[in-house]
Amino acid sequence: MIDILYFARVAELTGKRTEQMPLPAPVSVAQWLTQLNTTYPALQDIRVLKVAVNKKHALPDALIHDRDEVALFEPVTGG
Repeated sequence: MIDILYFARVAELTGKRTEQMPLPAPVSVAQWLTQLNTTYPALQDIRVLKVAVNKKHALPDALIHDRDEVALFEPVTGG
């Protein structure tokens, strides 16, 4: 089971701020995002999604393990 945190527009598109999801085996961030897009097709409208695993930015090939905390958000821009 992993804990998922959704921020800003990602939370709006999923209709949730948090949820728990079973994770039977470790999976890469890229694979997990593909699975999540199946569950929440509206996320495909976001061009770039950032993922943090256990409060650290994660690259697409990083692994997500059981009991990890995964945060999903859009990049922040400023000016």
